[in-house]
Amino acid sequence: MAQMTPPERNRWVDFLRAVSILAVVFGHWLMAGLYVDDAGALQRGDLIETSQWTHWLTWGFQVMPVFFLVGGYSNSVSWEGTLRKAEPGQTGVYRDWLAARVQRLIAPTFPVLLVWAVIAVVLTQVAFPRDQIRMATEAALIPVWFLAVYLLVTACTPLAMKAWKRFGWLSFAVLVPVTAMVDWLRFEHSVPYISFTNFLWVFLAIHQLGFAWRDGKFDSRLSAIAWFAIGLGVLISVTVYGFYPVSMVSAPDGFSNSLPPTFALLALGVVQVGLVLALEPAGRRMLDKVGVWTATVLMNGMIMTVFLWHLTAFVLVMTFVWIALGGIGLDSVPGTGEWWSSRPLWLGIYIAALLPFIAVFAKHERTFRPIRGGRTVPRARVVAGVLLICIGLGCTAGITIASPEGITGLRIWVVAAPFVGAALLGFGPVYEFIARRREKAA
Repeated sequence: MAQMTPPERNRWVDFLRAVSILAVVFGHWLMAGLYVDDAGALQRGDLIETSQWTHWLTWGFQVMPVFFLVGGYSNSVSWEGTLRKAEPGQTGVYRDWLAARVQRLIAPTFPVLLVWAVIAVVLTQVAFPRDQIRMATEAALIPVWFLAVYLLVTACTPLAMKAWKRFGWLSFAVLVPVTAMVDWLRFEHSVPYISFTNFLWVFLAIHQLGFAWRDGKFDSRLSAIAWFAIGLGVLISVTVYGFYPVSMVSAPDGFSNSLPPTFALLALGVVQVGLVLALEPAGRRMLDKVGVWTATVLMNGMIMTVFLWHLTAFVLVMTFVWIALGGIGLDSVPGTGEWWSSRPLWLGIYIAALLPFIAVFAKHERTFRPIRGGRTVPRARVVAGVLLICIGLGCTAGITIASPEGITGLRIWVVAAPFVGAALLGFGPVYEFIARRREKAA
């Protein structure tokens, strides 16, 4: 695959996709610290809470904006390619394109949802403490909230591209005061739920910069450096000297700059965009080396698997050490010198624990069947399918799949929503099961 890469492909896009996800993975492994207290109970520690200086590290590890920048670039390539191939007067082009993008994004999540649904049910039946089940499922399924947001932004691609082609930079600039206005209504007037709209405004703004990148607006290094400098100035002014916390994730006695996103996270996104695009010329020269590019291709072939399963590996390792090994190695509180000295060993253990999941589940990123056998998905089913997937994934990360009540210990509707949504779009295990039943009946 590396050798067959066409020369016109921008390899820096693929490299940034891999690096941004790996930064999230190692950030989670580093920041989340479980330890056994004096009573022998497993406690969920947080490096952000115990070490103030680590708040600055989140400016490097919170790289979701980079992923949305890459998404804007990739979605523009994909959508324009689809339009070129479409026949004059062809209907359903957008629906077919969106269904295919959703399939590639969501199909790898089905195994992790099913595995944790089974784990939650089994642990409930053996009378495992439900608060511990909730903590485990909540920690393992944290990554899926991002997929719901990315799916919504992807669905906006055709409209967002039209806005870019017609209004240019204004299509980005208008989202900046919108983001600030949402924060003002949230913090000054306590308007309920409005903060969640920033999931769309913040990441859609960064997504627009992906269009600008593809159109060559950042080809000048000076331009990219200017974006970096201006973004950094704004970020420092609103955090160090302003209202927002320095941490780009949850901070003690503060609020999260990520859940939901704030104006500060948008400023961080501008900083990161300027930085990575200023490095693009050097990065593309680096990727001309066969070894580096081959590693990038390899990582991109399993990147969603790594992203979706890395916290499962973490949780299972911690649970095994706690139950089977009596908590050996978990007696140091996150942030202490002893804890830091043990990080290289633990990171190696997490990587080793993740490898079997990659071996088993990475194939779900490469094997896709045609949506509904190549037929266009009806409009109503596209809308309902996308909404159900987003609701299911959002609730999985928000309220978790573990239920404090009931025999099963599982919120079945939360787990089922993405599968039903996928079936409405014409793919996934539920759809294939129904299709096989119909074939047998016929």
